[in-house]
Amino acid sequence: MDKNILMDHRDEIVILTINRPKELNALNQATMQELADAISLLAEDQKVRALIITGGGEKAFVAGADIREMADMDALEARRWSRFGQQVFSRIEGLPYPVIAAINGFALGGGCELALSCDIRIASSQARFGQPEINLGIIPGFAGTQRLTRLVGKGRAKMLIYGGDMINADEAMAIGLVDVVVAAESLLDSAYALAKKYAEKAPLALAQAKSAIDNGADMEAEKSYKFEAEAFGLCFATGDQKEGMKAFLEKRKPAFRGK
Repeated sequence: MDKNILMDHRDEIVILTINRPKELNALNQATMQELADAISLLAEDQKVRALIITGGGEKAFVAGADIREMADMDALEARRWSRFGQQVFSRIEGLPYPVIAAINGFALGGGCELALSCDIRIASSQARFGQPEINLGIIPGFAGTQRLTRLVGKGRAKMLIYGGDMINADEAMAIGLVDVVVAAESLLDSAYALAKKYAEKAPLALAQAKSAIDNGADMEAEKSYKFEAEAFGLCFATGDQKEGMKAFLEKRKPAFRGK
């Protein structure tokens, strides 16, 4: 039986592919469980320094959740499905290293929400984005109403969710939904180059930076400053801080070890 989730380990970088191209990589329950299991493994792998998430085939990153499975859900089943999706995507968001979405095609509904859970979004010029759930009589359920609002603001989030329309990659970048747009043929190379750059940085410091940004964004200003100061201080308890500053003074490239 073919796997719905593929993982390609390239030294310290992992490329995770949603592998249902005939179904435009739609997220059915089996795929979501495989994704949850994969993220559990990655969270415990001390060797990983960066993760790239992309979609199999040329047409879609992830075209949404599987409507066939959702059509007959009752309210209780739908709530459980929503909470499961939220939990899986929150675990992706909470990984202690950079997660890059390499968006190769349609990123709709749950696919857009998956991209939102990543740190950086690199899109092919052929990518398309949207939260079309309203057209099905529902709303985004994998934290799309929350992450999209935090990323692009209330007004733009409401326009996308209320209208259920698709936007192209350039429009997505203009509103802050996407960080970089590249030609389709260079998408994975661009994502890998960025992952490689991040993987060479001090991993413990990068984890603290990610934590400070993600957690501080939802705090009052003074609390966020204190959170940053704590994270800053923790960096000075690491060998990487000693190595980084010593290398700077010695005018050489640091050799970070994640300790």
